[in-house]
Amino acid sequence: MIRRIYEWILLRGIEVLPGHICFMITASDLQASPGKLNDVTSWCLFVNGHFVRDKRNVTGDGGLPFPAIQGLTFHISTPDPAQIEPYLPLIRKVGEHARLHLHIGETTETLGDGVDVCVAVGKSGREEIVSCIRKMAEVGESPESVSEQTFEKYLAFPYAPDLVIKTGGSHLTDFLIWQSVYSELFFSDVNWDLFRKIDFLRALRDYQARVRKFGK
Repeated sequence: MIRRIYEWILLRGIEVLPGHICFMITASDLQASPGKLNDVTSWCLFVNGHFVRDKRNVTGDGGLPFPAIQGLTFHISTPDPAQIEPYLPLIRKVGEHARLHLHIGETTETLGDGVDVCVAVGKSGREEIVSCIRKMAEVGESPESVSEQTFEKYLAFPYAPDLVIKTGGSHLTDFLIWQSVYSELFFSDVNWDLFRKIDFLRALRDYQARVRKFGK
């Protein structure tokens, strides 16, 4: 009961949400709690639902300004994506209440509808950048035509997370190394299998308290 009251207090104090959140976990994290991806997705939908219901967010014309979490990315760090295969049925359950984009090996699956949720297994940011350069060379992009906007058209993961959350205290990977250059980072001492809704709400509160400068 006390925890639920604290969750409600935290939720009531959050007025600014990140549009896109990236969680970086390891294969060991997933093995310890494979259903947590589904839990976190549900928490995001819960937070969005709160903002829709909250009369503070109703404008004069009856519309909603939509301060909502619009996308989630889960990066599962592993040198061997095959070790994740036994957990794919649980990962696919995310597609029951969101639009799941599952990237593993050379395959991509899309399931469901709703908020975009990307699950990337064993992907490397450096490899993605190398792939972008190869694609630009293959289509004959001239050096003069290459800009940040041009480069970003060739990215495999067109997500620029506002908030990157790393649980368990281990270091970040190079995933989304280009896209996350201006992201806010949140490191939680709580391991992935023990990560709770209340820890998620604390991360959102921490994000709200920051003044984003986008490299300026």
